[in-house]
Amino acid sequence: MRDAGTHYTQPLDKPVLKLDGITKVFPGVKALDAVSFDLRAGEVHALMGENGAGKSTLMKVLAGIHQPDAGRIVHNGVEVRMPTPLAARASGILLIHQELSLSPELSIAENIYLGAWPTNALGILRKRKLNRDAAAALHSLGCDYNPRARVGTLSIARKQMVEIARTQAFNANVVIFDEPTASLTDTERDQLFATIRDLQKRNVAVIYISHKMDEIFQISDRITVLRDGKLQGTVDTADSDIDQLTRMMIGRDLDSYFTRATGQTGPEVLRLEGLGCEGCFKDVDLSVAAGEVLGLYGLIGAGRSELAEAVFGIRKVSAGRIFWMGREITPPSPRKAIDMGLCLAPESRKEQGLVLGMSGRDNITLPHLRDFSRLLMMRRTHETEVFERYRGILKIKTSGPDQRVADLSGGNQQKFVLAKWLCKTPRLLILDEPTRGIDVGSKSAIHALIAELAEQGLAVIVISSEMPEVLGVSNRILTMSDGRINAEFSGAGMTEQALIDAVSAPT
Repeated sequence: MRDAGTHYTQPLDKPVLKLDGITKVFPGVKALDAVSFDLRAGEVHALMGENGAGKSTLMKVLAGIHQPDAGRIVHNGVEVRMPTPLAARASGILLIHQELSLSPELSIAENIYLGAWPTNALGILRKRKLNRDAAAALHSLGCDYNPRARVGTLSIARKQMVEIARTQAFNANVVIFDEPTASLTDTERDQLFATIRDLQKRNVAVIYISHKMDEIFQISDRITVLRDGKLQGTVDTADSDIDQLTRMMIGRDLDSYFTRATGQTGPEVLRLEGLGCEGCFKDVDLSVAAGEVLGLYGLIGAGRSELAEAVFGIRKVSAGRIFWMGREITPPSPRKAIDMGLCLAPESRKEQGLVLGMSGRDNITLPHLRDFSRLLMMRRTHETEVFERYRGILKIKTSGPDQRVADLSGGNQQKFVLAKWLCKTPRLLILDEPTRGIDVGSKSAIHALIAELAEQGLAVIVISSEMPEVLGVSNRILTMSDGRINAEFSGAGMTEQALIDAVSAPT
């Protein structure tokens, strides 16, 4: 066995990479159980499974972040160890994380070569060479970015291209994309797919992790499915379909992917009249009633998330009126909103929805400390009871109440965001991209939960960029474009074409 770091050539008809019997155990959890996987040069091999199935753990083993407890890695025909991420990258294996691993205060060039900056004999950084090499790596991808520009000034799509430029800088022959389109527009996604096709032409092997079925069938050549840390099989994409993959992922047929509340609506819970927020949205009229699921659909940048944040008290309202339970109120602070029973599950769970270093139990109870304390002491038993209740309701995969949420999959993290608000029994729950980065089985469960909450009398606003989702769960839909509500649909009028026409109409 050799350490990773030396390049070898390999005939294209043989696997460029083989993982054989990989096992990884964390305290209380067997994350991977004798998983085998192979990858051919020039192919896009999709890796699918429910949240917690072991996808990210397997890729972190390959990228040198985790060390396997058993099994072997064969790269370019030679058995290797990946002791560190730098060793994996030096061998030509590059992991592009779902949450981009860039330093915003460093330049593009400094980020591309992070950990491998060129220096002279005295250890002084050779800036000209760094910028020249970075410019060449960017140019090979068709990017004309200034390598001296600070990464923090870039859009999400451009940051992703900076990550991909590392494939050129380090001559990568295996590139792993983990949920790469989670924060991209359709145009940016198409640009990413074009880049992946270009990598294929150069015989770079690509591993593509995504929960989005349409992307998997569009971009991949083969698909491997994991469930509960075990290999369920590998299929050719052309010979598979959504039903087969769903059965492989969740062990059963998915009878109903979307569930819509069918109960009677009650009194109006929230009404907005002419609401405005400087630079974000204006003249917004909106109402939602108890027992109703109101969908809010629009393109990225339309002002949907900003509207939710203003209602919750994060952003300052500059115009308009807010009515709560039939009475006009002043714009609330987040604390007042929570006390009223108005809760927001934000779009970015890691930056806004959770404290990653805290446990799942502590994240659930954090906004409600007064409800879980007595005489300035936390009632730990009560906290644990609530944790166990929502762990069961939402089927959260965690080793116990003390496990850090940072160590969980994205889908299980999202479930903790929901649990945090459900334990408060809110009157209005605003869900901003509630199923982003969540597997097909968990999505279906959350859709069913939304319908159940509405039928229990809760008012729900669902903000989603996924048109099938907003059509499938909503009783009524408002479309938003350029900071304004521009159309309303219900019943038979809720169609894909109607939503497309509304958000595409000139303002």
